[in-house]
Amino acid sequence: MALAQSKLTSQGQVSVPAEVRRKLGVGPGSVLEWSEEDGKIVVRRSGRYTTMDIHRAIFESPPDLRTLDELQEGVRNFIRRKHARR
Repeated sequence: MALAQSKLTSQGQVSVPAEVRRKLGVGPGSVLEWSEEDGKIVVRRSGRYTTMDIHRAIFESPPDLRTLDELQEGVRNFIRRKHARR
């Protein structure tokens, strides 16, 4: 049974029905991916990456945990070095 129907315009454009947009979680500006699987055309939302996915891809191991005092001291040292007279 079909979830919804759309018409193809003369310019090859398709409107995505509201129910399908809700199920895919897409809106204006979203990118849809079209692929063929077992002789069927499948439409899905283009891959999204969370900040954790990106962090895991960049860093091999998790960063060392630091206290708030250590973080603030690091910021102070950075500012001192950045604005130090040479």
